[in-house]
Amino acid sequence: MTTQLLAMHGWAGDSRGWEPFALAARERGWLWQAPDRGYGPSPAQQAQWQPQASRRVLLVHSLGPHLLPPEVLAAADAVVLLASFGRFVPPGPGGRRLSTALAGMAEALAGPEPETMLWAFLAEAAAPQPVSQLPVTILDAPLAPEGRQRLREDLELLEHSSGLPAALPAAIPCLIVEAGADRIVVPEARELLRRERPHAAVIHYAAAGHCLLGTPVVHDLLAWIKDL
Repeated sequence: MTTQLLAMHGWAGDSRGWEPFALAARERGWLWQAPDRGYGPSPAQQAQWQPQASRRVLLVHSLGPHLLPPEVLAAADAVVLLASFGRFVPPGPGGRRLSTALAGMAEALAGPEPETMLWAFLAEAAAPQPVSQLPVTILDAPLAPEGRQRLREDLELLEHSSGLPAALPAAIPCLIVEAGADRIVVPEARELLRRERPHAAVIHYAAAGHCLLGTPVVHDLLAWIKDL
C-alpha cells in the first residue's frame, strides 16, 4: 500500500512549517505534499493527490480543510484535524467578541502596516511558547499585495465557516488533535468539532497552544496513521 500525506496549513500559515512531518513521513517511504496559499515567501501551490497513492491521508491545521478544493477533500481516506474547528465563531457572547476581533484584523489588513497585527496574531498562535519558537512565518520576507489579498479573503472564510466542508467524507477515520491552551480556537469551537465528528479519535495536549509547539504531535500523528 502506497500512503500519501497531504498537509494544508491554516490562516497566516506557511507550508514550510510542516517540515518535521515531511521528514518523518519520507523516512517511512510515504509520499508527501504540502500545498501553500502563498501568503508569504512560499509560492502558491495547488493541492493534488498523486495517482500512485492507494491510501490518501489529509493533515489539516486550523482553517486548513476550508482552504482545500472539494475534489481533494472528497478523495481522502482519512483526516487529521490539528487545532481545528468546523465553525470558528460559535454562537453567543464569545462569538460576538470573536467577530469584533476579526473585523479589527480585516481593517488592519487594509491599512498601511498589517505586519503589526500579523505579528500579534502569530504571537497568540505560538503561545504559551514565545513567537521566536516558530520555525518559519509568512513575515520572513516583506508581505506582498497578493499575499495580503489572500489573507483578507481567507479571513472572511474563517469568520463565515459554519461546519467542516461538505466534501470531506464523514465516515472516514478521523483524528482530532486539540490544544488545551489554544488562544485562537476557543473551547466552544473545539466542542462543536467533536460533535461534528463524534466517532473521531482525540489527542488532547493540555498545555499546548494553537501551533502545538513542544508536543510529540509528529510521533503521535504518524503512529495513528500507521495503525489505520
